[in-house]
Amino acid sequence: MAFLENLFGKKKPELKARCPITREPIESGYGYLLTTAQIIASKKYWDMIMTEPETVSYTVSHFKNQSSGTQMRSMIFEKYSNVGKPWMISDSCINLFENIDKQTARENAKKWWLQHGNFSPENSGTASEALDAETFKNLKNYAVLEAGRSRIVLH
Repeated sequence: MAFLENLFGKKKPELKARCPITREPIESGYGYLLTTAQIIASKKYWDMIMTEPETVSYTVSHFKNQSSGTQMRSMIFEKYSNVGKPWMISDSCINLFENIDKQTARENAKKWWLQHGNFSPENSGTASEALDAETFKNLKNYAVLEAGRSRIVLH
């Protein structure tokens, strides 16, 4: 019976990946695998996140010294910094991350594909788990207090 189930049973669903930034599909074997610590360490990433159409009003409020905007930006930071699994990033977004080794990130992506999504690079987990407290605090301060400043116009 087990032989017949194996022969005619359901196939495992095909592994798929989408870039969490653009939502574009990533072809099997491609992409870059980054940890949450690597993601949140990027100022370019935070500048983009905090000035997207969905978040720009919080950024404007923050820079107008309205605590509600700062509070929302803090919640946005917490949402992204608490992702525990690695991020599969597309070719079109990899340049948001300045201080990474692209070759290693590409090799890690290949391992992720080969292991059917069950590979995690070193220092995976939430950012607060992977980073020392001082580094985490500095990254949070940039994301919450400074990100997007040069991209908005206050009236």
